[in-house]
Amino acid sequence: MRATATYRRARVSRKSRFTAARFFVALIVLVIFLFPVYWLFITSVKSSSEIFARPPVWFPADASLGVFGVLFKDGDVWAIYNSLIIATTSTVVAMILGTAAAYSLARFRTGGQNLAIWIISQRMIPPIVIVFPIFLLFVWLGWVDSYVGLILLYIAFNLPYVIWMMRGYIEDIPIEVEESALTDGCSRWQALRKIVFPMARTGIFATTVFTFIFAWNEFVFALILTRTEVLTFPVLVTHYYGAQSTFWSKIAALSVLGTLPVFFAVATLQRFLVRGITMGAVKG
Repeated sequence: MRATATYRRARVSRKSRFTAARFFVALIVLVIFLFPVYWLFITSVKSSSEIFARPPVWFPADASLGVFGVLFKDGDVWAIYNSLIIATTSTVVAMILGTAAAYSLARFRTGGQNLAIWIISQRMIPPIVIVFPIFLLFVWLGWVDSYVGLILLYIAFNLPYVIWMMRGYIEDIPIEVEESALTDGCSRWQALRKIVFPMARTGIFATTVFTFIFAWNEFVFALILTRTEVLTFPVLVTHYYGAQSTFWSKIAALSVLGTLPVFFAVATLQRFLVRGITMGAVKG
């Protein structure tokens, strides 16, 4: 009995040490990943002397939110509004069209087995390869520096990703469930709305978040195809870099504001992301 009790105490002790070690490692990883976010915000509220101080100032003595007011006064936050309109609209349209196409590929084998591979291969084309022909086309159509041009381009660029991901999620849903609904009198649309979409909900949300992030962070197309009217957040940040000086406080402040939409999107839908990422989206 005494030996058994000793063994149990030793086992509990080892388990406790292992749990403490895991917690410590997780804490270190968390600090490493959160430090850039902390440094970005701290830089946005520092004075100029503190930004360039050596050694670095970890905690500003005279924190101020004045640079955020300057951004609003100068109208620079309008770029975030442009990015929000373009990214949101292109994501919604890409999800609608991509989900419909993915359902056709998954259920009706449209285009055979190789069409899905061909579609995702289009997403692998580097944007710099096609941006200048697109620029010439947009000049001819009058779409340079317009919402329409950038939204349509982002839809086309993100559609392969949406189709590929949603195809995997839909294939994970047993077709027998859908066939039972059709047998019971549901139309194809009713089966989609009542069976397929609810069961693929986590995949839809995960794909939506990543598609939004892709559109929000896109730089090359926005740099070449915008001027002043629909300037996006990633492009405007580069305007603060100059040969003579760099406005680090403005860069940090605009970056803080620019990360808020993505942060809220991920925070709102984070419970769907892990399960959505690990579902059948990796199927070929």
